[in-house]
Amino acid sequence: MARKRRDDWDIDEPEEQAPPPTCWLCGRPTGATLVWHHPVPKSRGGRETVPMHAICQNALMTNFTNSQLERIGMDVDQLLAEPVIDKFVKWVAKKDPDFHAAPAKKGR
Repeated sequence: MARKRRDDWDIDEPEEQAPPPTCWLCGRPTGATLVWHHPVPKSRGGRETVPMHAICQNALMTNFTNSQLERIGMDVDQLLAEPVIDKFVKWVAKKDPDFHAAPAKKGR
């Protein structure tokens, strides 16, 4: 059996990776951490998932109840019409895709 010379080795070239999906809420490319969010909560019968940043998901969960999210459904424009979410999206647009801020602690 003949030995393979170094020139005969099959060296796999790195495959081109697909660009990361964009966040459903803010529209920025997702970073290393990707969250699959249910726009209609699972407890309310939601089955579809969308890619989001963890910080964007936290903003939604902080500002809306499950009932409100169920009524809004998959309509991201209705979420962006809310002043709190609009302000958040404008703020986070300047951040790195992997940016994450810890939730603020409540003062006692």
